Amino acid sequence: MKPLALVTGVGPGTGAAIARRFADGGYRVAMLARDAGRLDALAAEIPESVAAPCDVSDPAALQAVVERIGPPKVVVHNAVGGAFGAFADIDPAVLERNFQVNVMALLHLARLTTPAMIAAGEGALIVTGNTSALRGRANFAGFAPTKAAQRILAESIARDLGPKGVHVAYLVIDAVIDLAWTRARYKDAPDDFFIRPADIAGEVFHLAHQPRTAWSFLSEVRPFRETW
Repeated sequence: MKPLALVTGVGPGTGAAIARRFADGGYRVAMLARDAGRLDALAAEIPESVAAPCDVSDPAALQAVVERIGPPKVVVHNAVGGAFGAFADIDPAVLERNFQVNVMALLHLARLTTPAMIAAGEGALIVTGNTSALRGRANFAGFAPTKAAQRILAESIARDLGPKGVHVAYLVIDAVIDLAWTRARYKDAPDDFFIRPADIAGEVFHLAHQPRTAWSFLSEVRPFRETW
């Protein structure tokens, strides 16, 4: 039987691209998101995939999904909760919600899925992040703290699981992802200003299959045109 990959945050961009890449790479893919209709449509396109509607901020729902689909060999936590605003303006409840999606869901996913990886002596947990995991800007007070905490949590998990044969990596996407709404927002930008979801997915797949003698934890991608 093909190995299983579990992917959270399967929307029309990066999440769907990751699901397709793992399916192309020989995996059955369990796709998690809140939009059941979108998941069903995508499952009809991807052979042997499973649509698993789920709010990742709900630990009981996550547990039910993992119990239903079985132990994955690879987990990709791509779900993201985001909000913009200065610290004096944001709704504290929004920040708390983003912690549930970005940080607590990662904790629960790791606790639910990595014991089987440890028992098998192999597996990977890949987390998709962005520049907010490394710095805090004035209008990112409702988002950056959660991504920074997510990165640190992932590193703590990596330090624990690496010696047990499970690879944990954090991918910083320092770029504007090529989506319909970003194209509308940056309508004058050239094509190579954007990072393509399929290319992000390729890097996620690569991280999940690195040789044990050269595992990465913190990896970063950006378009070549971007100035440093």
